Amino acid sequence: MTSRTSLPILLLTSILLIVSGCKSQEYGFSKKDVRSGQKLAGLDFDKQSVNTMYRYLGRNKAGYDSMRKYEMSNETFPALLFDPHPAGYIMPDYNLANNRWTIPDNINRPETDEEIAFMSILELASLIKNQEISSEQLTRLYLNRIKQYDSQLQSVITVIEQQAIEQAIIADKEITSGNYKGPLHGIPFGVKDLMAVEGYPTTWGAMPYKDQMIDHTATVVKKLQDKGAILIAKLVSGSLARGDVWFGGKTKNPWDLAQGASGSSAGSGSATAAGLVGFSLGTETLGSITSPATRNGVTGLRPTYGRVSRYGVMSLSWSMDKVGPICRSAEDTEIVFDAIYGKDPLDPTTNSVGFSQVNKSPKELKVAYLKNDIESDSSDMGRNLWRSLETLKGMGVNPEAIDLPKGFPYNAFDIILRAEAGAFFDDLVLSKGVDKMVEQHFSSRANSLRQARLIPAVEYLQANRQRRQLIEEVHQIFKDYDIIIAPTFRSRQLLITNLTGHPVISVPNGFDKRGRPTSLTFIGNLYDEGSILAMAKAFQAETDYDEKHPPLFSEAQGK
Repeated sequence: MTSRTSLPILLLTSILLIVSGCKSQEYGFSKKDVRSGQKLAGLDFDKQSVNTMYRYLGRNKAGYDSMRKYEMSNETFPALLFDPHPAGYIMPDYNLANNRWTIPDNINRPETDEEIAFMSILELASLIKNQEISSEQLTRLYLNRIKQYDSQLQSVITVIEQQAIEQAIIADKEITSGNYKGPLHGIPFGVKDLMAVEGYPTTWGAMPYKDQMIDHTATVVKKLQDKGAILIAKLVSGSLARGDVWFGGKTKNPWDLAQGASGSSAGSGSATAAGLVGFSLGTETLGSITSPATRNGVTGLRPTYGRVSRYGVMSLSWSMDKVGPICRSAEDTEIVFDAIYGKDPLDPTTNSVGFSQVNKSPKELKVAYLKNDIESDSSDMGRNLWRSLETLKGMGVNPEAIDLPKGFPYNAFDIILRAEAGAFFDDLVLSKGVDKMVEQHFSSRANSLRQARLIPAVEYLQANRQRRQLIEEVHQIFKDYDIIIAPTFRSRQLLITNLTGHPVISVPNGFDKRGRPTSLTFIGNLYDEGSILAMAKAFQAETDYDEKHPPLFSEAQGK
C-alpha cells in the first residue's frame, strides 16, 4: 500500500504555506498576502524585500505543486535521520551471551480461567511446556475473554481468531515434537493498531483509514511470531496516535470504566491490564507507552530510540517514535523486549547494539532522583512516589538528588513532532480527509495536523539545534548515573527523554484515593535497558503492585 505524501518539512518554506484566501495573481497569491502571512512567523520584511522575493516564492510554490504529484510509500524515511548520540559517543559493546530465563517446573494449572489469564509469561510458559495447558486452549481462553469483556473496554479493534487458533495448533505440534522455541512459544499477544498485519485492517484508529489494508506485516510482529507467540488481536490506538478516542468510541480504564485508558496505546494498556492478552506492544512518541501503562496499572518499557524496528508501523514523528512492550510485570517486558530489539535493514534508524540482562543488585547501581520534581507533586501519585523512594532505600539504594536541564525553550520543542506528523499526513490534510476524523477540537490530532502546515522550516531546524544542545547536557548528567528516578508525569522528564531518545520504564507503585493506579519511572542511559529493567524487577520483587489486577476483570483476585 502506498500513500502520496509530501517530502519532509525540511523542504517546505514557511511564508507561502501560511497564505490563505489567494487572489488571482500570477502565482495564485499576492504580495499583500505575503506581507500579511509573514506575521504568523514573527517576521517583518519591508515592502521592497517582499517585492524582491515575490518571484522566488512563486518558483517555490511551483516546486511544491510538482512535488505533490510524486507518490511515496508510508515506509519512506526522510533522507536526514535523527541521531540521538552525543558528541564522541561510543556505542556500548555488551556481552551477547544468550539472555536466559528459567521456566519453573513447579507451576500447577490454576482452577479458574481468571487466574490463568493473569499469569506471567514464565508461568504460562511452564504450563505450556509441561503440557498442563495447550497453546490452543490458552488462545481460546483469551479469545473468550475478549468476547466476554471487550464490549465494556473497547480495547480490541480486530480479533484475529481463525489464524490465531491455526497458529496455536502448530505451536502445540512443535512443542510436543521437541521443537520448543522459548518462553514466548504458544503465548497469545496483541499489538497496537498502528502495526501492519497482512490480511487484516490497519486503521490507525482514524475514520479516514478504517478500511486500510497494508500488504506487509510489521517487523516486530514477525519477530514475535518467529518466537512462536500467537497474535490474537489488534488493539485500539487513539486516532492517529493521540489519546484514547478512536473512530469507534473511547477505550476504558479497567480499574474505572468511567475513565479513559489514556493514550495512545490505549488498547494495549487496557487489554493487558484486564487479562485479554498475555502481553502487548505499544508505541510512544511523547508518552503513549508510559501514560497508558500508568493509567491501567501495568508495566511499560519505552526502549532507546532506534532499538526496535518501526518498519510496518505508522509514523507520527520519524525522530521520536519508538516501539515497546506493555506487560503485567518488568520481567515480562524484558522477555518481550529481548525478542523484538535489533537491527532491521528495513528501518534505517535501527542498529546492532546488543542487549544483556543486568544481574547487579539495586545497591550496586548508581542512582539519582529528581528531587524538586518529586517534592513539588502533592498529588496521590507524588505521595506514592515518596513511599516508593523509601522502599528503594530499604533495598539498599542510595539515590542522589539532581535536576534535569532548565535553560531550554521547552515550549518550542513540540513543533518537532507536529512538523514531522504534518509531513507524513500531508495528503490527509490537502485532501481534507482530516475533516472526517471524529475529534475536531483544539487539542485534537486533526487540528494539530492542520496547523503543522504553518510551522516554518527554519523554526523546525532551530528547534532541532536546541535539541542537539539538550542531548549534550543530558548526557553529561547521565555520565554519573545508571538510573534516574522520576515522576512519570508532572515534570519535563517525559518530553526531555523522548527528545533525547533515552529509555524509560513505567512501573505501578500504588493507587490513588479512588483506587486507580499510579506509577514511577526509571530512566536509563542510551541502550542500557538492562539496568532499568533490573531495578524494576527488584522493586516488583519487593512490592506486590504488579500482582494486583482490576477486580471487574479478575474475579478470583478481586474477592
